[in-house]
Amino acid sequence: MKIRENLRRLKLASQFTILLSLIFIAGIGLGGFALSKALEHRAETEISDRAQLVMHLMNSVSSYTNEQVTPLLRTELDSQTRLIPESIPSVASHQVFSRLQENWKYKDYLYKTAALNPTNLADKSDLFEAKLIERFQNDRTLKTLSGFRNQLFYSAQPLAIHQESCLKCHGIPEQAPKSHRDRYGSENGYGWNLNEIIGTRIVYLPAHEVFSNARQALFIFINIFTVIFALVLLLVNYLLKRRVIRPLKPMAHLAEQLCLENVDAAEVEILERKGLNKIAQRGDELGQLGKVFQRMVREVRDREQKLAEQLRQLRVEIDHNQRIQQVSEIEETDYFQKLQQSAKQIRDQWTDPKNN
Repeated sequence: MKIRENLRRLKLASQFTILLSLIFIAGIGLGGFALSKALEHRAETEISDRAQLVMHLMNSVSSYTNEQVTPLLRTELDSQTRLIPESIPSVASHQVFSRLQENWKYKDYLYKTAALNPTNLADKSDLFEAKLIERFQNDRTLKTLSGFRNQLFYSAQPLAIHQESCLKCHGIPEQAPKSHRDRYGSENGYGWNLNEIIGTRIVYLPAHEVFSNARQALFIFINIFTVIFALVLLLVNYLLKRRVIRPLKPMAHLAEQLCLENVDAAEVEILERKGLNKIAQRGDELGQLGKVFQRMVREVRDREQKLAEQLRQLRVEIDHNQRIQQVSEIEETDYFQKLQQSAKQIRDQWTDPKNN
Protein backbone atom coordinates (compact mmCIF):
# COMPACT_ATOMS: atom_id res chain seq x y z
CA MET A 1 0.00 0.00 0.00
CA LYS A 2 2.84 2.36 0.89
CA ILE A 3 4.67 1.51 -2.31
CA ARG A 4 1.55 2.30 -4.33
CA GLU A 5 1.24 5.67 -2.65
CA ASN A 6 4.89 6.44 -3.33
CA LEU A 7 4.40 5.52 -6.98
CA ARG A 8 1.43 7.86 -7.26
CA ARG A 9 3.57 10.73 -6.07
CA LEU A 10 6.07 10.24 -8.88
CA LYS A 11 5.84 11.87 -12.26
CA LEU A 12 4.32 9.98 -15.16
CA ALA A 13 7.68 9.39 -16.88
CA SER A 14 9.19 8.02 -13.65
CA GLN A 15 6.23 5.70 -13.17
CA PHE A 16 6.62 4.36 -16.70
CA THR A 17 10.35 3.88 -16.15
CA ILE A 18 9.83 1.93 -12.94
CA LEU A 19 7.05 -0.22 -14.40
CA LEU A 20 9.04 -0.98 -17.55
CA SER A 21 12.09 -1.81 -15.43
CA LEU A 22 10.05 -4.25 -13.36
CA ILE A 23 8.67 -5.82 -16.53
CA PHE A 24 12.21 -6.06 -17.90
CA ILE A 25 13.53 -7.72 -14.75
CA ALA A 26 10.69 -10.25 -14.76
CA GLY A 27 11.08 -10.80 -18.51
CA ILE A 28 14.84 -11.23 -18.37
CA GLY A 29 14.44 -13.61 -15.45
CA LEU A 30 11.85 -15.82 -17.12
CA GLY A 31 13.41 -15.47 -20.57
CA GLY A 32 16.91 -16.12 -19.24
CA PHE A 33 15.72 -19.22 -17.39
CA ALA A 34 13.91 -20.57 -20.44
CA LEU A 35 16.83 -19.75 -22.73
CA SER A 36 19.27 -21.31 -20.28
CA LYS A 37 17.32 -24.55 -20.32
CA ALA A 38 17.06 -24.42 -24.12
CA LEU A 39 20.80 -23.80 -24.48
CA GLU A 40 21.61 -26.59 -22.03
CA HIS A 41 19.39 -28.96 -24.00
CA ARG A 42 21.05 -27.85 -27.22
CA ALA A 43 24.50 -28.33 -25.66
CA GLU A 44 23.56 -31.84 -24.53
CA THR A 45 22.24 -32.62 -27.99
CA GLU A 46 25.40 -31.29 -29.61
CA ILE A 47 27.76 -33.23 -27.37
CA SER A 48 25.59 -36.34 -27.71
CA ASP A 49 25.82 -36.06 -31.50
CA ARG A 50 29.60 -35.79 -31.23
CA ALA A 51 29.74 -38.88 -29.02
CA GLN A 52 27.50 -40.79 -31.42
CA LEU A 53 29.72 -39.77 -34.33
CA VAL A 54 32.82 -41.10 -32.55
CA MET A 55 30.94 -44.24 -31.57
CA HIS A 56 29.79 -44.87 -35.15
CA LEU A 57 33.35 -44.31 -36.35
CA MET A 58 34.75 -46.88 -33.90
CA ASN A 59 31.98 -49.36 -34.77
CA SER A 60 32.74 -48.88 -38.45
CA VAL A 61 36.42 -49.59 -37.84
CA SER A 62 35.58 -52.70 -35.83
CA SER A 63 33.15 -53.95 -38.47
CA TYR A 64 35.64 -53.34 -41.29
CA THR A 65 38.42 -55.08 -39.38
CA ASN A 66 36.22 -58.04 -38.47
CA GLU A 67 34.71 -58.46 -41.95
CA GLN A 68 37.62 -57.53 -44.23
CA VAL A 69 40.98 -57.54 -42.48
CA THR A 70 40.67 -60.49 -40.11
CA PRO A 71 39.49 -63.07 -42.74
CA LEU A 72 42.22 -61.94 -45.13
CA LEU A 73 45.00 -62.32 -42.58
CA ARG A 74 43.56 -65.57 -41.25
CA THR A 75 44.02 -67.22 -44.65
CA GLU A 76 47.56 -65.94 -45.01
CA LEU A 77 48.97 -66.71 -41.56
CA ASP A 78 48.73 -69.43 -39.01
CA SER A 79 47.02 -68.00 -35.96
CA GLN A 80 48.50 -70.76 -33.84
CA THR A 81 52.05 -69.55 -34.31
CA ARG A 82 51.58 -65.80 -34.84
CA LEU A 83 49.03 -63.36 -33.47
CA ILE A 84 48.43 -60.17 -35.41
CA PRO A 85 46.86 -57.57 -33.06
CA GLU A 86 45.75 -55.46 -36.03
CA SER A 87 43.34 -58.23 -36.94
CA ILE A 88 41.50 -57.86 -33.64
CA PRO A 89 38.57 -55.39 -34.06
CA SER A 90 38.91 -53.84 -30.60
CA VAL A 91 42.64 -53.31 -31.06
CA ALA A 92 42.12 -51.78 -34.50
CA SER A 93 39.47 -49.37 -33.20
CA HIS A 94 41.76 -48.28 -30.35
CA GLN A 95 44.63 -47.73 -32.76
CA VAL A 96 42.43 -45.55 -35.00
CA PHE A 97 41.18 -43.62 -31.99
CA SER A 98 44.74 -42.98 -30.79
CA ARG A 99 45.48 -41.45 -34.20
CA LEU A 100 42.39 -39.30 -33.80
CA GLN A 101 43.65 -38.08 -30.42
CA GLU A 102 46.79 -36.75 -32.06
CA ASN A 103 44.63 -33.89 -33.32
CA TRP A 104 44.48 -31.24 -30.57
CA LYS A 105 40.72 -30.87 -31.05
CA TYR A 106 40.18 -34.47 -29.90
CA LYS A 107 43.03 -34.92 -27.41
CA ASP A 108 40.62 -34.95 -24.47
CA TYR A 109 38.30 -37.56 -26.04
CA LEU A 110 38.37 -41.04 -24.50
CA TYR A 111 37.25 -44.36 -25.96
CA LYS A 112 37.14 -47.64 -24.08
CA THR A 113 35.83 -51.15 -24.61
CA ALA A 114 35.11 -51.82 -20.97
CA ALA A 115 34.45 -55.47 -20.02
CA LEU A 116 33.85 -57.36 -16.81
CA ASN A 117 36.33 -60.06 -17.87
CA PRO A 118 38.55 -58.48 -20.51
CA THR A 119 41.45 -60.07 -22.32
CA ASN A 120 43.51 -56.92 -21.80
CA LEU A 121 43.38 -55.75 -18.20
CA ALA A 122 43.55 -52.14 -19.46
CA ASP A 123 39.96 -52.69 -20.61
CA LYS A 124 38.79 -53.74 -17.14
CA SER A 125 35.57 -51.89 -16.28
CA ASP A 126 35.46 -49.71 -13.20
CA LEU A 127 32.52 -49.62 -10.81
CA PHE A 128 30.63 -46.99 -12.86
CA GLU A 129 31.12 -48.88 -16.11
CA ALA A 130 30.22 -52.18 -14.43
CA LYS A 131 26.84 -50.70 -13.47
CA LEU A 132 26.26 -49.69 -17.08
CA ILE A 133 27.08 -53.22 -18.23
CA GLU A 134 24.68 -54.61 -15.63
CA ARG A 135 21.90 -52.37 -16.97
CA PHE A 136 22.55 -53.60 -20.51
CA GLN A 137 22.45 -57.19 -19.29
CA ASN A 138 19.20 -56.69 -17.40
CA ASP A 139 17.48 -54.85 -20.24
CA ARG A 140 18.42 -56.17 -23.67
CA THR A 141 16.26 -53.51 -25.35
CA LEU A 142 18.69 -50.77 -24.30
CA LYS A 143 20.79 -49.65 -27.25
CA THR A 144 22.57 -46.70 -25.67
CA LEU A 145 23.06 -44.98 -22.34
CA SER A 146 24.36 -41.46 -21.93
CA GLY A 147 24.82 -38.85 -19.24
CA PHE A 148 27.45 -36.94 -17.30
CA ARG A 149 30.30 -38.24 -15.20
CA ASN A 150 32.77 -35.90 -13.49
CA GLN A 151 32.44 -33.05 -16.02
CA LEU A 152 32.55 -35.61 -18.84
CA PHE A 153 29.71 -36.65 -21.11
CA TYR A 154 29.56 -40.37 -21.77
CA SER A 155 27.76 -42.42 -24.38
CA ALA A 156 27.75 -46.19 -24.03
CA GLN A 157 26.58 -49.11 -26.18
CA PRO A 158 26.38 -52.78 -25.22
CA LEU A 159 29.24 -55.03 -26.34
CA ALA A 160 27.96 -58.52 -27.18
CA ILE A 161 29.32 -61.67 -28.82
CA HIS A 162 27.42 -62.29 -32.04
CA GLN A 163 29.91 -64.39 -34.01
CA GLU A 164 31.11 -67.88 -33.15
CA SER A 165 34.54 -67.04 -34.48
CA CYS A 166 35.03 -64.84 -31.41
CA LEU A 167 34.67 -67.89 -29.15
CA LYS A 168 37.73 -69.45 -30.77
CA CYS A 169 39.89 -67.05 -28.75
CA HIS A 170 37.51 -66.31 -25.85
CA GLY A 171 35.81 -69.63 -25.18
CA ILE A 172 37.72 -72.39 -23.41
CA PRO A 173 41.34 -71.36 -22.69
CA GLU A 174 42.76 -74.71 -23.81
CA GLN A 175 41.12 -74.31 -27.22
CA ALA A 176 42.41 -70.80 -27.80
CA PRO A 177 45.27 -70.30 -30.28
CA LYS A 178 48.72 -70.68 -28.75
CA SER A 179 49.77 -67.25 -29.97
CA HIS A 180 46.78 -65.73 -28.18
CA ARG A 181 47.58 -67.52 -24.91
CA ASP A 182 51.24 -66.58 -25.18
CA ARG A 183 50.32 -62.87 -25.53
CA TYR A 184 47.42 -62.55 -23.09
CA GLY A 185 47.72 -65.58 -20.83
CA SER A 186 45.02 -68.11 -20.04
CA GLU A 187 43.23 -66.42 -17.13
CA ASN A 188 41.48 -63.34 -18.52
CA GLY A 189 39.03 -62.96 -21.39
CA TYR A 190 37.77 -66.53 -21.51
CA GLY A 191 34.46 -68.20 -20.83
CA TRP A 192 32.44 -65.90 -23.05
CA ASN A 193 29.17 -67.19 -24.55
CA LEU A 194 27.40 -66.48 -27.80
CA ASN A 195 24.99 -63.46 -27.64
CA GLU A 196 26.25 -62.63 -24.17
CA ILE A 197 26.80 -58.98 -23.23
CA ILE A 198 30.35 -59.01 -21.93
CA GLY A 199 30.98 -55.26 -21.74
CA THR A 200 30.29 -51.87 -23.23
CA ARG A 201 31.79 -49.54 -25.77
CA ILE A 202 31.92 -46.15 -24.13
CA VAL A 203 33.03 -42.71 -25.29
CA TYR A 204 33.93 -39.89 -22.91
CA LEU A 205 33.84 -36.31 -24.15
CA PRO A 206 34.72 -33.14 -22.19
CA ALA A 207 31.54 -31.16 -21.59
CA HIS A 208 32.99 -27.91 -20.25
CA GLU A 209 33.65 -26.43 -23.70
CA VAL A 210 30.13 -27.02 -25.00
CA PHE A 211 28.47 -25.72 -21.84
CA SER A 212 30.89 -22.81 -21.71
CA ASN A 213 29.76 -21.86 -25.20
CA ALA A 214 26.14 -22.15 -24.05
CA ARG A 215 26.80 -19.88 -21.06
CA GLN A 216 28.61 -17.42 -23.29
CA ALA A 217 25.66 -17.39 -25.69
CA LEU A 218 23.32 -16.76 -22.73
CA PHE A 219 25.55 -13.92 -21.52
CA ILE A 220 25.61 -12.35 -24.98
CA PHE A 221 21.83 -12.66 -25.26
CA ILE A 222 21.28 -11.00 -21.89
CA ASN A 223 23.65 -8.16 -22.80
CA ILE A 224 21.97 -7.62 -26.17
CA PHE A 225 18.53 -7.76 -24.55
CA THR A 226 19.66 -5.27 -21.89
CA VAL A 227 21.00 -2.84 -24.51
CA ILE A 228 17.79 -3.16 -26.56
CA PHE A 229 15.69 -2.57 -23.44
CA ALA A 230 17.74 0.50 -22.51
CA LEU A 231 17.24 1.92 -26.00
CA VAL A 232 13.53 1.11 -25.90
CA LEU A 233 13.23 2.71 -22.47
CA LEU A 234 14.95 5.88 -23.65
CA LEU A 235 12.77 5.96 -26.76
CA VAL A 236 9.58 5.41 -24.74
CA ASN A 237 10.53 8.17 -22.31
CA TYR A 238 11.34 10.52 -25.18
CA LEU A 239 8.07 9.80 -26.99
CA LEU A 240 6.14 9.95 -23.72
CA LYS A 241 7.52 13.37 -22.90
CA ARG A 242 7.16 14.68 -26.45
CA ARG A 243 3.80 13.21 -27.35
CA VAL A 244 2.00 13.01 -23.99
CA ILE A 245 3.56 14.91 -21.10
CA ARG A 246 4.52 18.07 -23.00
CA PRO A 247 1.03 18.49 -24.59
CA LEU A 248 -0.60 17.83 -21.22
CA LYS A 249 1.23 20.67 -19.48
CA PRO A 250 -0.69 23.55 -21.16
CA MET A 251 -3.95 21.68 -20.61
CA ALA A 252 -3.08 21.18 -16.94
CA HIS A 253 -2.20 24.88 -16.60
CA LEU A 254 -5.40 25.79 -18.38
CA ALA A 255 -7.40 23.53 -16.08
CA GLU A 256 -5.82 25.26 -13.08
CA GLN A 257 -6.84 28.66 -14.44
CA LEU A 258 -10.38 27.49 -15.05
CA CYS A 259 -10.65 26.27 -11.47
CA LEU A 260 -9.86 29.71 -10.05
CA GLU A 261 -12.67 31.87 -8.70
CA ASN A 262 -11.60 34.83 -10.79
CA VAL A 263 -10.79 33.48 -14.23
CA ASP A 264 -8.44 35.67 -16.23
CA ALA A 265 -10.00 35.53 -19.69
CA ALA A 266 -6.92 37.09 -21.30
CA GLU A 267 -4.56 34.49 -19.85
CA VAL A 268 -6.95 31.70 -20.77
CA GLU A 269 -7.03 32.97 -24.34
CA ILE A 270 -3.22 33.10 -24.43
CA LEU A 271 -2.96 29.52 -23.16
CA GLU A 272 -5.54 28.38 -25.69
CA ARG A 273 -3.72 30.04 -28.54
CA LYS A 274 -0.30 28.93 -27.31
CA GLY A 275 -0.79 25.17 -26.89
CA LEU A 276 -4.39 24.03 -27.01
CA ASN A 277 -5.04 24.82 -30.67
CA LYS A 278 -2.06 22.75 -31.75
CA ILE A 279 -3.10 19.80 -29.60
CA ALA A 280 -6.68 19.92 -30.90
CA GLN A 281 -5.38 19.42 -34.44
CA ARG A 282 -4.07 15.95 -33.58
CA GLY A 283 -6.11 12.89 -34.52
CA ASP A 284 -5.37 10.80 -31.45
CA GLU A 285 -6.96 10.71 -28.01
CA LEU A 286 -5.05 13.80 -26.88
CA GLY A 287 -6.46 15.64 -29.89
CA GLN A 288 -9.97 14.67 -28.83
CA LEU A 289 -9.18 15.81 -25.28
CA GLY A 290 -7.88 19.11 -26.71
CA LYS A 291 -11.14 19.63 -28.61
CA VAL A 292 -13.09 19.00 -25.39
CA PHE A 293 -10.92 21.59 -23.62
CA GLN A 294 -11.55 24.06 -26.45
CA ARG A 295 -15.31 23.67 -26.07
CA MET A 296 -14.97 24.00 -22.33
CA VAL A 297 -12.85 27.15 -22.67
CA ARG A 298 -15.40 28.70 -25.04
CA GLU A 299 -18.23 27.85 -22.67
CA VAL A 300 -16.33 29.29 -19.74
CA ARG A 301 -15.47 32.43 -21.73
CA ASP A 302 -19.10 32.90 -22.81
CA ARG A 303 -20.22 32.29 -19.26
CA GLU A 304 -17.76 34.85 -17.94
CA GLN A 305 -18.87 37.40 -20.51
CA LYS A 306 -22.54 36.84 -19.66
CA LEU A 307 -21.74 37.01 -16.01
CA ALA A 308 -19.81 40.27 -16.50
CA GLU A 309 -22.75 41.76 -18.43
CA GLN A 310 -25.17 40.66 -15.76
CA LEU A 311 -22.95 42.16 -13.10
CA ARG A 312 -22.79 45.45 -15.02
CA GLN A 313 -26.57 45.56 -15.34
CA LEU A 314 -26.95 44.62 -11.72
CA ARG A 315 -24.64 47.44 -10.70
CA VAL A 316 -26.70 49.92 -12.77
CA GLU A 317 -29.90 48.70 -11.18
CA ILE A 318 -28.35 48.85 -7.75
CA ASP A 319 -27.14 52.40 -8.34
CA HIS A 320 -30.59 53.44 -9.59
CA ASN A 321 -32.33 51.82 -6.65
CA GLN A 322 -29.83 53.37 -4.28
CA ARG A 323 -30.55 56.84 -5.72
CA ILE A 324 -34.32 56.29 -5.40
CA GLN A 325 -33.87 55.08 -1.86
CA GLN A 326 -31.67 58.04 -1.01
CA VAL A 327 -34.26 60.48 -2.47
CA SER A 328 -37.01 58.73 -0.57
CA GLU A 329 -35.03 58.99 2.62
CA ILE A 330 -34.41 62.72 2.03
CA GLU A 331 -38.08 63.33 1.36
CA GLU A 332 -39.03 61.71 4.61
CA THR A 333 -36.80 63.93 6.73
CA ASP A 334 -38.34 66.85 8.75
CA TYR A 335 -36.00 69.31 7.19
CA PHE A 336 -37.15 68.35 3.69
CA GLN A 337 -40.79 68.52 4.81
CA LYS A 338 -40.26 72.06 6.13
CA LEU A 339 -38.55 73.04 2.90
CA GLN A 340 -41.49 71.71 0.95
CA GLN A 341 -43.95 73.68 3.11
CA SER A 342 -41.90 76.87 2.75
CA ALA A 343 -41.73 76.38 -0.99
CA LYS A 344 -45.46 75.85 -1.07
CA GLN A 345 -46.11 79.03 0.86
CA ILE A 346 -43.89 80.96 -1.49
CA ARG A 347 -45.69 79.52 -4.50
CA ASP A 348 -49.05 80.34 -2.90
CA GLN A 349 -48.03 83.96 -2.26
CA TRP A 350 -46.96 84.37 -5.83
CA THR A 351 -50.15 82.90 -7.14
CA ASP A 352 -52.60 84.74 -4.77
CA PRO A 353 -54.19 87.82 -6.54
CA LYS A 354 -54.66 89.63 -3.31
CA ASN A 355 -50.90 89.84 -2.94
CA ASN A 356 -50.51 91.55 -6.34
